[in-house]
Amino acid sequence: MDTSIETLIETRKSLHGVAELLLAGPQWRASRDIRLRAWPGGFAAVAAPGFAVAGGLLVAADGAAIGALHGTTYAGLAAMAGVTAGRPEGVYGDGSDTQPTDQITLDATATELIAAAFADGDTALRALDPAGEPILWPEHFDIAITVDEVNYGISPGDQHIPVPYAYVGPWKPQHGDFWNMSFGAARLLSRLGGVEQILDFLTEGRRRAGGS
Repeated sequence: MDTSIETLIETRKSLHGVAELLLAGPQWRASRDIRLRAWPGGFAAVAAPGFAVAGGLLVAADGAAIGALHGTTYAGLAAMAGVTAGRPEGVYGDGSDTQPTDQITLDATATELIAAAFADGDTALRALDPAGEPILWPEHFDIAITVDEVNYGISPGDQHIPVPYAYVGPWKPQHGDFWNMSFGAARLLSRLGGVEQILDFLTEGRRRAGGS
């Protein structure tokens, strides 16, 4: 990884704030939907007003650039987009703990790393369950699906593990060396490699959890 853990964490928190305050919040107020999705260079809303993050830019539904993320505040960028910055109030408890007046701070390398994690995760999850639709949840800022009471996903890092990782989280407790986390099993993306290896891990987790 060509960036420090501290820089990755700072960038991830800012992007998490973007997901909540600039995408999910305005989408919830306009369309009553908080779901997000992976998008080339980042992530995007699934409904109006349809904003997306592509690299270091906030873009409109028609692909037009609204403004650069780095160095501005959530409120300032929201004003440029014609919306009010704010999380989807009353929908969930946890989140990024960012405020509209906070400044967005992004490192280009860390931003690319997080975007790649979501892109590879989306591809692997679709291969694992072709009938499913991976959702990027703004609350935890991870992309996931649930199949037969087992959660499968990719996180860009969180309070459990600070760097991007893939996980399998059965609803029922599991036992054995494979299950190395309190919520199930997790493997660092840097150790797994690419999409094929992520899929192998998720598939093995599905088998061990009793899935088909």
